[in-house]
Amino acid sequence: QVQVVESGGGLVQPGGSLRLSCKVSGDTLIYWAFGWFRQAPGKEREGVSFISVDDTTYYADSVKGRFTISNDNTKKTVFLQMDNLKSEDTAIYYCAATKYVARTMISDEYDVWGQGTQVTVSS
Repeated sequence: QVQVVESGGGLVQPGGSLRLSCKVSGDTLIYWAFGWFRQAPGKEREGVSFISVDDTTYYADSVKGRFTISNDNTKKTVFLQMDNLKSEDTAIYYCAATKYVARTMISDEYDVWGQGTQVTVSS
């Protein structure tokens, strides 16, 4: 059974950076991609970025050019480097895994979820 655990959230000023980590454990062979969702208070969960086993990546329009997803297969960890953070990036960020091959992010297609890590962008 695959499990994911997020870390790296915190409080940062606008324009600052954070790097989120998603540590993966278990048998990941049947999973096609690992990604990040976020949910701000009063808003729906939003797909932010994913990276697949063949290194296909996806970014939401709202984070393109600012966020970079990567993975370290030896450490079984997925990273989300977040630069030039804005107040609207404030949310709980969740790592998740999917078996489906897709070009976008639909939360119902992800069946492994972490507990989330809080990111707050504020001066």
